[in-house]
Amino acid sequence: MLIALASLFVPYAHADDPTIDDRHPYFNEDEYQAFYTPPVPLPAGQPGDLIRTEPSRLVLEPSGELGMIMANGTRIMYRSNDARGNPMAVTGTYFEPHNAWPGKGPRPLIVYGPGTQGQGDQCAPSRQFNQGIHWSPWLDLAFNYEELFVATMVARGFAIVMTDYEGLGTPGLHTYANRVSQGHAMLDAARAAKNLPDTSLTRDGPLAFWGYSQGGGAAASAAEMADSYAPELHIVGSYAGAPPADLKALFPFIDGSMLIGAVGYALNGVITAYPEHEAAIRATLTPRGADMLFKVQDQCVAETLTKFMFRHLQPYFNQDIFALVEQEPFKSLFDEQKLGRMKPNAPVLINSNRFDPLVPWAPAMQMGRDWCAQGADIEARTNEQPPFLNKAMINHGLPMLVDGEPAMQWIADRFNGLPTTPNCGQF
Repeated sequence: MLIALASLFVPYAHADDPTIDDRHPYFNEDEYQAFYTPPVPLPAGQPGDLIRTEPSRLVLEPSGELGMIMANGTRIMYRSNDARGNPMAVTGTYFEPHNAWPGKGPRPLIVYGPGTQGQGDQCAPSRQFNQGIHWSPWLDLAFNYEELFVATMVARGFAIVMTDYEGLGTPGLHTYANRVSQGHAMLDAARAAKNLPDTSLTRDGPLAFWGYSQGGGAAASAAEMADSYAPELHIVGSYAGAPPADLKALFPFIDGSMLIGAVGYALNGVITAYPEHEAAIRATLTPRGADMLFKVQDQCVAETLTKFMFRHLQPYFNQDIFALVEQEPFKSLFDEQKLGRMKPNAPVLINSNRFDPLVPWAPAMQMGRDWCAQGADIEARTNEQPPFLNKAMINHGLPMLVDGEPAMQWIADRFNGLPTTPNCGQF
């Protein structure tokens, strides 16, 4: 989906010119500022408490004439905790299905972690569901590709709450791929959905986590943090598709790819979450690297793709980038983000393409083996789609669609109480 969007444009030759301010003064925040600006200070409360809500228009495209999502939408702002345990406000969307749940028991809830959207506030999924498509001159384009799955899920009777994560929509930069912050945002989104009045959810009803790519990492983090952070939740399973289980392992894969700009998202997020390391991180950047971080902080992923696609990492750093990730502070920062150290309290399905050119297969399988060693109920599935146009990320994008339907059936089986088929020791 992202690849198709990117193919509509030719990258600007000045994308790496540090003399050009390429941020977006055109995006009009007036419509959203009142909702997305949290009260200061935050009201007293606990993680998952609702701060504010409002009805949300759910459209597939701006006119709303080309179909609809079969649910009532509620935009939410709720309390959560950042990577340091400090309280913060996070936004998201709750979807109350029009259709009844045809399975066993009360209506289930899917806590949905979105994939890479970008780092600008205009990229927040809760805004995209309201707009359908976002555009401002000239390449600031966002289409909420997650709506393909959301529309299907709610039509089948699943309630959904999708988080925007930390800083995506709300003030401050999005802490892209931060394990702790994303896990908190997912778990607290579940609590927030349960706190909404006038829904078909029950307080102790079942829930599952879902996500692919960045969202797969968020779902995996929520699964393994649930026991310690939100033990009261009735979790029946988690789907972690193409999870970035070890961020260090991504660098050789992302080098020269369409999504090289995501390195900028990640470094901006690290600086936001761990500001004591900002000087050390910026000291490793060339002027071109500093400029990339400056520009991508206001971009959605389609623009980042078109302006930074197929570049190599090394020109953005003044040291050998592949040696740098093994040096401090990078080594400790990346180790902190590694998944697989805590046992999930419910079954997990891991999907990964053996030839994924962006989020490597081996660390995802190692995460599963680490969980198996702790006695977790894990099923790992490998997609064998052969390599094709690897730096265009075909083998990362297509498995999201190919594996999505079987994953939805696996999630439905968990809600219906069917036995799992773990394959620990076989992957």
